Formats: sequence, C-alpha cells, structure tokens
Amino acid sequence: MPFSARKKLFTFLSTSLIVAKIAYVLKIAFVFVAVLFVDALQRVLRVTAESDLAKQAGAHVGAAEASHAAKKFYAQRNLYLTAFTLFLSPLLTRTYYVLLDHIHTQDEYGRLKTELGQRHRASEDGAIADLKKQLETKTRDLEALQKQLSSTDKKTV
Repeated sequence: MPFSARKKLFTFLSTSLIVAKIAYVLKIAFVFVAVLFVDALQRVLRVTAESDLAKQAGAHVGAAEASHAAKKFYAQRNLYLTAFTLFLSPLLTRTYYVLLDHIHTQDEYGRLKTELGQRHRASEDGAIADLKKQLETKTRDLEALQKQLSSTDKKTV
C-alpha cells in the first residue's frame, strides 16, 4: 500500500470517534471472550475427568464413547478458538501501534530531510555570497595593483 494511502488510513483510524467507540466495544467483547476461555478450560477439564472416570468404570459402550469423544472435541475446539482469539487481540493491537509509530517516524524523517535540505541550501547561499565578496575584494585589489603598476611604468619611462 502506498505511504500516502497508509498515512490517511491510519490517521483516520487513530483520530476517528467512531473507530474509538468500536475499539471500546471490542475491548468489552474481549473481556467476554476471556470469560468464555475460562469456561471452555473448565469444560475441557470436566469432560476429560468424566471420560477418564468412564474408562475406569469399564463402560465400553460404543454410543457412550462416541458421546464422550464428541463432548471432548467440542470442548477442546472452543478452548482453542477462544485462546486463539485472546492471543490475536494483543498481537493485532501491537501491530497497529507499531505501524502508527512507523508512519509518524516516516513523517518526521521527511520533515527533517526537507529542513536539512533548506539549511544546506541556505549555507550554500551564504558560502556563495562570501566567495562573491572575496572575489570583489580581490578584483579591487587587482585593479589597484594594476593602477600602481601603470603609474610606476610611467615614472620609469
């Protein structure tokens, strides 16, 4: 994505009130996902304990084993989904702030680069002016010396 488009997008995302409200709602949603994660973890532990208890009791009925396997699968699936969601939340937040910092750094770099160019041009202009002054003084000195030389030549002839 071009820098200017990224800059506009992230400027909008960081300054928009609507986006701020959406971020607030997402934070609340992640609290609920955390609660669901804890519930899924408890359910996995409970289903695993029930499955182990059924195996120890010697109940090897096919339908019961399939039922326990399905419960265990669903509990584990919910655990993995909520854990993945909780893991991605700070990862996405950190990525957003890194990109925002990167854009601000690029802006600062561009500003400093133009400022340095202007200073460089100004110093070059000052150096050129100094050299022109020196040239003028040398030209005057040369003219004065030529006048002296011509007057000395006239006296000697």
